[in-house]
Parts: sequence; C-alpha cells; structure tokens
Amino acid sequence: MQTKVYAAPAAKQPLAPSTIERRDVGPNDVAIDILFSGICHSDIHQARDEWGAGRFPMVPGHEIVGRVTKVGANVTKVTIGDLAGVGCMVDSCGDCTYCREDHEQFCEKGNAGTYNATEMDRKTPTYGGYSQQIVVVERFVLKVPTNLELAAVAPLLCAGITTYSPLKQWQCRPGSKVGVVGLGGLGHMAVKIAAAMGAEVTMLSTSQKKAEDAKKLGAHDFVLTSDKDAFSKNKGRFDLIIDTVSAAHDYNAFLRCLRPYGAMICVGAPPEPQQISAFSLIGGNKRLAGSMIGGIRETQEMLDFCSAKNIAAEVEVISAKQINEAYERTLKGDVRYRFSIDARTFAE
Repeated sequence: MQTKVYAAPAAKQPLAPSTIERRDVGPNDVAIDILFSGICHSDIHQARDEWGAGRFPMVPGHEIVGRVTKVGANVTKVTIGDLAGVGCMVDSCGDCTYCREDHEQFCEKGNAGTYNATEMDRKTPTYGGYSQQIVVVERFVLKVPTNLELAAVAPLLCAGITTYSPLKQWQCRPGSKVGVVGLGGLGHMAVKIAAAMGAEVTMLSTSQKKAEDAKKLGAHDFVLTSDKDAFSKNKGRFDLIIDTVSAAHDYNAFLRCLRPYGAMICVGAPPEPQQISAFSLIGGNKRLAGSMIGGIRETQEMLDFCSAKNIAAEVEVISAKQINEAYERTLKGDVRYRFSIDARTFAE
C-alpha cells in the first residue's frame, strides 16, 4: 500500500513530501486512515538525530488518530469505520514478564517503536504518523473517544499517557497536593489530569505570563519559581511533583518542596545529568523517580478517563506544509500547547 508521508531524508534536513510502502494487512492487523497526528518534542530530537541511531528516511509521529479501513480475519477489537489511535509502540514480543503484565513499554526483547525503529523481525523499518495511513498489530490499536475533538485527542497518545501514568502510579487522588513544573505540552496535560483526579494543583513556572493559562487549565495556585523566596515559602508543601521540564534546572530546590514521604517524578529529560544532593532525599524520606509512557491497557484507561472527564489537549491544527515551521516554533515554546497535523494535507 503506497502512502504519502512527510519524511526527514537525513539527519538535520527539513522534512519533505515523500512516499512509502505500508505492509499488507495480515490476519492480526488493522489498517487506519490517519486523520490527525500530533507533534511531540521527541519527533524533533529524532528527526535531527540528536539522540543518535537515527534511521533515515524517517517518518516521525506517535500521536495518531484515525479511522479503521480494513481489518484482518482474526481481529475482534475494532471494526471498519471505528475511530482508532496509535501511540508510541506498534508491537512487542507479547510473551515476556512485562508484556504479560501489560507493560509493553518495558518488553524484555525490546518493543517496536512507532517510528525510527523496526518491526519485531528487527529488519522491517517502522514509519510513523506523518502519513496518510498506517498498519498496526491489533493489540496496539486503541479505541478513541467519540465525544472529544479528534485533533485534540491525538496528543493524548503521548503527552496524555506520559502524565497520566505517574499520577496513577503515585496515587494522585482527591485532596492530594500536586505541583507541576513547567507549562508546556506535557505540563498542561499534567495540570488537567491531576485536577480531574481531584488534586489541589499548583503550577510551578519561571514565567509569570503562564499564570492565567494555568488557572484556566485547572490549576488552583501558581508559584513563580524565579522569585527568590519561592522555594522557602513552599517548603514541604506537596505530596507529589510532576517535573515536565527538559532544560537544566535545580532538582534539589523542588525536592525541598515535598512533604515527608513525597515523590518527585521526572517526565522531562534535560540533556545533561543533574546534580542531586543525598540530603535532599534523606531529609523527609523523599523519592525521586522517572516515568515513561505506559502500556496499552493503561493508555486505553487514560483515554477512557479523558473521555469521562471531557479532557483533551490544547492544540493548534496545522497543515503538513507547516511541519518544519512548527518544529522551530516548538523549540521556541511558541505553541499552546501542542501542534496537531491535519493528515488530509499529506496528499496536497
């Protein structure tokens, strides 16, 4: 199946129109006509080979929403005409401990990433959502809510699960005092989801201009962390902090804002190692942890939660011709808060 895409022909080259061949639909496969594909910051890193081991030409995109057009003979999860989503993975071994426990992101044999990776045969390259169509193993197809704007659902397949998973794992619940560091693509979803879980949410940001948006998204309070007294005033305040910032910053300062037995979860990834004082953890039995997306079962749970709570990402819909501009704007923080590509424009 020939399909039009936008691809990075080589590292650090602009994305451009191209054509790839998708595999035929096998007995356990689902073919999806893509409607919207979100732009994740990790798309930019990988398209520019900033994380190494890039496979080119590369078709990014792992925040995919579309409509089922064909199903294999063994498929029961979805039928033709259904809305469907695809996130950061398209397959895994299905047999290891983590796959059996619905944590396919930690597959012992290595899962098949949606792009810049290979299928489980370790030979066939995977191509992502900047595309008209995609073919995916049934187990990795997600049921998409029908009550939410589809362009705004697409980013949930990465930004949504990346923030939902640690909030669930660290037992965010009514009355929890949650701090969110950084109001970007991840941070705005962390605010929305934590507030919907009943938490008292505080946005922690270096930019005062984010205060109004934070309140609109569901935050109950705002702390300007560039204020010299910000950390001393908020010492021991939070049960949980979700840190979404990917730039260098002082982890120790935020750890001081945790209550005893509190946890700070990093979902942002600064490019350089950050300094941690042992006393920032010892004093108060505090925990510093990380979290990476979620398995398929949890991702579906997140979509169902967002449907029930009427939550979706804040998006700016763009055409395929605007992808390179959107990359530059993302790097400048010039988007509120995610770009979503109208997949119909890949054919233009």
